[in-house]
Amino acid sequence: MKRSIAHLALVVNDYDEAIRFYTEKLDFVLLEDTPQSPTKRWVLVAPPGAEGCSLLLAKGVGDEQRSRIGNQTGGRVFLFLRTDDFPRDYELLRGRGVKFIREPKTEDYGTVAVFEDLYGNLWDLVEFHRAA
Repeated sequence: MKRSIAHLALVVNDYDEAIRFYTEKLDFVLLEDTPQSPTKRWVLVAPPGAEGCSLLLAKGVGDEQRSRIGNQTGGRVFLFLRTDDFPRDYELLRGRGVKFIREPKTEDYGTVAVFEDLYGNLWDLVEFHRAA
């Protein structure tokens, strides 16, 4: 049996502002943007060259869903953006105005820093050591 996670839903306030953040700030690729109704779209983004899992940008509908925008995990790091060159990508993201809330740190598993997306969700930018 072979299984994998295809998409992770990320609740967003607005499709277009989320697309702009992920494509312009993080260099993600817009994989799909398909209308499903007058107010709902199927929007997938992923880092270039990523295999497997992508982010489904899901517009929050109703008070309960909108209350989760920016805090889907109770303030914990939610997503992990792996890089093959931490200094390059750290400086690139900082130069584009991405807000880092924890500066780079070397851990047993690699180098990591925590940043916020446009809604305040926490991400790790991480370069794993080869053995990790």
